[in-house]
Amino acid sequence: MTVSERTLSLSDHGRAPTVALQALDETGQMRETLICGEHPLTLYLDKRELVTLMTLGTHPEDLALGWLRNQRIVTSIDAIAAVQVDWDTESVAITSRSLAEHGRTLWTGQEAAALDARLGQRTVTTGCGQGTVYGDLMSTLDIVQWGDHAGLTRDAVYSVIDQVRGHDTLYKQAGAVHACALFSQAQPGLPQLLRFVEDVGRHNAVDAIAGWMWREGLSGDDLVFYTTGRLTSEMVIKCAQMRIPVLMSRSGLTGMGHALAEQLGLTMFARCQGRHYLLYTGADRLLDSPLSPV
Repeated sequence: MTVSERTLSLSDHGRAPTVALQALDETGQMRETLICGEHPLTLYLDKRELVTLMTLGTHPEDLALGWLRNQRIVTSIDAIAAVQVDWDTESVAITSRSLAEHGRTLWTGQEAAALDARLGQRTVTTGCGQGTVYGDLMSTLDIVQWGDHAGLTRDAVYSVIDQVRGHDTLYKQAGAVHACALFSQAQPGLPQLLRFVEDVGRHNAVDAIAGWMWREGLSGDDLVFYTTGRLTSEMVIKCAQMRIPVLMSRSGLTGMGHALAEQLGLTMFARCQGRHYLLYTGADRLLDSPLSPV
């Protein structure tokens, strides 16, 4: 039975991204302003507490799925039966198919010990809102296999930048958020925006996109990932987990992010603004570059 043939029960409990507040401006006048929400959301897998994320709350179900995927706590969406968000308790209950169909949790005996070991290997990252990576994820990255259709042109790079800049964003209204966007290159040279997510931390935004990709059964081979945040080792790891070969940012990068991208053969663009960019790794994928293979 395929994933698409099995029912995944999802709540639809996204929150409004902003609240209105009064503020005194520089002229002494009261103005109504919009500010971003920020809410704790605790993830439970078969009633076992995993982590509490601080989130905008607009895509909580996809955020939970993407977090499980990118942390490799669950390696197949087929193992999940339900994702139910309850803002009254600020929690999301993820139920495995084993518990839903057979009345027993996956996390017993050796499986519980393995999960404990993964959760015990905790690294606090540089992500805004303080991201966390569990387990030795770097040891799994050497298995990444990129597809054959990962090239893009300079015009495609500019198109991604232009589409992100022209998008109607929460940041323009209220600030205080990061954005991530996913583009398809199914039509060469014409990137199509598939998904745009904003959250209080870039790691949440990328996880929400990862969860959506998981639900849709999307391969990352011909996709481009864009983030407004800096390109750290965490962002490279998550991009590699999603099998996306091209990573772009309007911000800068870190030394470890660069080293990992180079090691993995990932194409990394930074400082993408207007008609400017800096291509740090994977220049062979830029099809109209003098470094591209003939």
